[in-house]
Amino acid sequence: MLGVPALPLPTGGVTHVFEIIVVILAAQLLVGRETIWLPERWRKLDLGGPRQQRFITGLIKWIGRLENVSKPRLQFLFGHRLSNVVFALLIIVAAVGAFAAPPFTGLDTLPALGGVLIALGVLLEDFAIVVAGLLAAAAGVALEFFLGKAAVNGLGKLF
Repeated sequence: MLGVPALPLPTGGVTHVFEIIVVILAAQLLVGRETIWLPERWRKLDLGGPRQQRFITGLIKWIGRLENVSKPRLQFLFGHRLSNVVFALLIIVAAVGAFAAPPFTGLDTLPALGGVLIALGVLLEDFAIVVAGLLAAAAGVALEFFLGKAAVNGLGKLF
């Protein structure tokens, strides 16, 4: 099984680069690639720096905590061609949901977090974490939709 696509990271307005990478990687899972492909230029990017390292360190601690509470749940759902397609589609939807959020609103965080949880749930073969990811992504997309609709209505009343 191809490792789960890179995780979309909730990083407050700069997630579009990560979301594009996530969609590319999830599409590879979708078509059944066994080896991950990324453009050479992307593989050479340095994402280092003190702020990024603090974020990554915190993220790794959070993932470690999640690993401690996770356990294989409904393990038979993982590692099959059909389940890989479904999980890839869910991750793509979460990434697109995060991408669709207006910049600097923070509305990209829930869909991105949902994608992270779905990916981690697949890696850990814990369906409960996948469901938590689905709920977070769905809540985030719903929030984007309802707040976007309210903003459009509010602007319509101004003009």
